[in-house]
Amino acid sequence: MMGSSDVPLAGGQPISAAAADGAAEWLTTFMSGAVEETDRARWRQWRAEHPDNDRAWLHLEAVCARLQGLHGNGAYRALSAPDGGQTSHAGRRRALALLAGVGVAGVAGWHLHRSTVLQSLVADLRTGVGERRTWTLDDGTRLVLNTASAVDVRFDSNQRLLVLVAGEICVVTGHADGDRRPFTVQTAQGRVRALGTAFTVRQRDGRTDVVVQHGAVALAPTKAVPLVLGAGQRTWFSSGQAAPPVAAGSDDIAWTLGSLVADDMRLADFLAELGRYRRGVLRCDPAVADLRFSAVFPLQDTDRILAMLPNSLPVRVRLHTRYWVSVQADPAHAPKK
Repeated sequence: MMGSSDVPLAGGQPISAAAADGAAEWLTTFMSGAVEETDRARWRQWRAEHPDNDRAWLHLEAVCARLQGLHGNGAYRALSAPDGGQTSHAGRRRALALLAGVGVAGVAGWHLHRSTVLQSLVADLRTGVGERRTWTLDDGTRLVLNTASAVDVRFDSNQRLLVLVAGEICVVTGHADGDRRPFTVQTAQGRVRALGTAFTVRQRDGRTDVVVQHGAVALAPTKAVPLVLGAGQRTWFSSGQAAPPVAAGSDDIAWTLGSLVADDMRLADFLAELGRYRRGVLRCDPAVADLRFSAVFPLQDTDRILAMLPNSLPVRVRLHTRYWVSVQADPAHAPKK
């Protein structure tokens, strides 16, 4: 019999109100992005303290994963949306609603796979939006994570494996004496094995992009014929196919130097790239989407990049709020009737 303080999981066994509160608090904490390693240790301890705590967290993961499949990232934007100074309380209410009010099967009734967002939050190495960081791994490999990226490191006696959960990485493999373990990057679509090299890997929706700066890599899509990509080449692959290699450009790795390059680039495509480095919504008016331009911008200040666009194109930048910006046609440049 369910107690008055219990919270019913949709389609599943109820959990205690304390467990529901705890799961909601932890989800909103992770969504805030201000999480230290000590917080993660306390989160793991909380999950281990009681089976209800773990069930509540797993259920949130499962529901978020399903919502992501149905609505892209909308569920996460809704969870983390600002609420006029009441963000933590509103986020907690949304998380509790996910626990009790979403019409999905209970935890025991369906497959519990982690969503990309939640995997990123607990990944071994990660960066926030607009952040780029460099690590040196145990074997001497230099690893750079681009904006909003996450990687799990799985080194053991037989392999050196990086699991790219989200985003983009640059790898310069180490050469520890006598280390013959293969070095591999796992993505959602397959594997990229280093053949003594420097390369970048980007996880996109439904595909993996690879660019090789030095050496070579062996690509192994999950359901397609493997191929080798050499220095100065780039390609992409899905689980079922790999595109023919083409020559790489300097703009492919400009982010590793803190720059964003537009080389005869559509404005809509440029803004999509720029949007990776800033929080909120960055929209492009269809009337100016196909305008092309070339420029090099430092990534340290995305607001400044937006402010410079009218110097190159007949557009205006409208700031609806700090987190909602649109680039529109400039009426001053409209043809006179």
